[in-house]
Amino acid sequence: MAELGFLNACLLGLVQGLTEFLPVSSSGHLVLTQKLLNLESHSPELLLFDISTHVATVIAVAVVFRVTLLRYVSRLARELRPSFAGRRTACMIAGLAIVACIPTAIIGFTFRGTFERAFDSLPANAIGLLVTGTLLYSIGRLPRPRRGWRRFGWWRAAIIGVAQGCAILPGVSRSGSTICIGIFLGIKRRWVAEFSFLIAMPPILGAGLIQWRETLELPTEQLQAIPWGPIIAGSVVAFLSGAYALRILLRLVVRDKLHHFSYYCWALGLVVLTKAVFS
Repeated sequence: MAELGFLNACLLGLVQGLTEFLPVSSSGHLVLTQKLLNLESHSPELLLFDISTHVATVIAVAVVFRVTLLRYVSRLARELRPSFAGRRTACMIAGLAIVACIPTAIIGFTFRGTFERAFDSLPANAIGLLVTGTLLYSIGRLPRPRRGWRRFGWWRAAIIGVAQGCAILPGVSRSGSTICIGIFLGIKRRWVAEFSFLIAMPPILGAGLIQWRETLELPTEQLQAIPWGPIIAGSVVAFLSGAYALRILLRLVVRDKLHHFSYYCWALGLVVLTKAVFS
């Protein structure tokens, strides 16, 4: 097995950053890239690297949406005051996000073992990519949705949360599935995109804390063997490329161009499935 050096770490960080937000499945691409680089995906350093780059992309979300997030936090602080008079929109959005994260957490903890085994399966990656491509292609056939925050609805938030939970499977794009499901439910494209990234932050940060805790529990000799330099370098690359990809995705969502990625997902899924069948 190859080692996680600086070159491999930067390449994986670039793949993570670009594919985390573009609707092509970061998990599927990371699995395939790790196999191509002959890396041990279940080693402590790779598990820590994966979650570190995911946290880096969450930071990218916070940076890209910093103005929106600051306005939202300010509005939420005002609405939480007992003297506030008016529509509590920020509180409603916070409630919708909590509702969406509940099924994500339930699915993630309940099927954790199944998801981990799926990451070693090329057919599972291929099927996930084909499903993602089909979702993306389908929204290109839909009329422009018009449902706003006031008509979002708790049950729609829960369905989007289920979609996010299922997207833990390799090959299934988290951003692609949550945005597509939101559009199927009639929610405006820009709003469902922002909601998708809002509800992504708690699960990723939570998984990061769990992985960090498990890492600190490793024996001293394993902790000393972890290549912290490459992990940090890959995370920086993931942050920079993630911020770039996120800006591209937002433009594509607004312009109704996401369905063009369906052809890429189908093509890659068929290549991976062919390799799985004949290998």
